[in-house]
Amino acid sequence: QVQLAESGGGSVQAGDSLRLSCAASGRTFNAMGWFRQAPGKERQFVAAISWNGGSTYYEDFVKGRFTISRDNANTVFLQMNSLKPEDTAVYYCAGRNRLRTLVDRRYDYWGQGTQVTVSS
Repeated sequence: QVQLAESGGGSVQAGDSLRLSCAASGRTFNAMGWFRQAPGKERQFVAAISWNGGSTYYEDFVKGRFTISRDNANTVFLQMNSLKPEDTAVYYCAGRNRLRTLVDRRYDYWGQGTQVTVSS
């Protein structure tokens, strides 16, 4: 059974940092990504990383603040620095096996999410 489990969320002040983790089990993914969804808003793509960590992609609103990394085939991280109140959302980890460019937002497997709250 394929499972993705996020951890590391919490409540912080603006300017603080958090590091999210996602542990995948059941299979190795060709690509893994992070998404987020704020209350009342659509899910938003954040970043993605290739299977070996050699390639990454970031949406413009997180460039320079967030870093996606992968320490083995099935664990991915999202280091979030200089957090802003608008970063408040539930953050989801996702995985896929199909070969697509990292900018492609289609994923097949999803975690349950971890809440990140940033107060001003």
